[in-house]
Amino acid sequence: MRDEQEFVPEVAATATSPAHVLQLRNVESGYGGLKVLRHVSLHVSRGEIVSIIGANGAGKTTLLRTVVGLLRARGGEILFENRDISAARTESIVRAGCSLVPEGRQVFAPMSVRENLLLGATARMRREPGARADEDMDRVFALFPRLKERASQLAGTLSGGEQQMLALGRALMARPTLILLDEPSMGLAPIVVKEIFQTIRRLRDEGSTVLLVEQNARAALKIANRGYVMENGRIILEASAESLLANRDVERAYLGRDLDTEAAMDTGR
Repeated sequence: MRDEQEFVPEVAATATSPAHVLQLRNVESGYGGLKVLRHVSLHVSRGEIVSIIGANGAGKTTLLRTVVGLLRARGGEILFENRDISAARTESIVRAGCSLVPEGRQVFAPMSVRENLLLGATARMRREPGARADEDMDRVFALFPRLKERASQLAGTLSGGEQQMLALGRALMARPTLILLDEPSMGLAPIVVKEIFQTIRRLRDEGSTVLLVEQNARAALKIANRGYVMENGRIILEASAESLLANRDVERAYLGRDLDTEAAMDTGR
């Protein structure tokens, strides 16, 4: 296992910054004696949504946890903004501009919506001493008006959809360059899934970069630029989202029809 290191980010991205915000080169990772990721290579370019699809147990969540440092890479390289973060601490990676919205939301239930959001701004405050969170909070409330209405409400009393909005809003408070999303539609009603996915697409259109892990593969690919298919800890296919949606083998294996969600996603497209 590699020693943890402090990752010192560059001050800001510039016009000469690399096109790839994130690159994985032959990355291996796992839990204890269990190897999960096997020579995984992929990239995420600036300003795109990349979706990772695959069956349960394929290694998708492990991949996100490894990128953000919650699991230590056992081999290969992870480059963020052209800097090696393979051995960096999670706090340093988040402070550098890479934020994870975890599976299951994981909001702080005894704290208010506003307090949860302010926690999300902590990394940026450390990166930029003297910075204020007001502007970021206003942006989150503009994206999710229901959070503004419930700013003083305890996070644990929110609906599942509202908690997902809060988890995404909390990540945005750090002003991340790259947003990692793990199963944002899990357990949500189709109409709420539509709203969440519209917000993800809006973030991309406003310049954010997104790596999306999502069990609802069809809905994810409909908003993505490109996609990767994972199987048994390996990347077995990479193509444009349109190509993956049209691929008969991918459709049979991964694009199970969720008619309610599809109808909700297609309405208003």
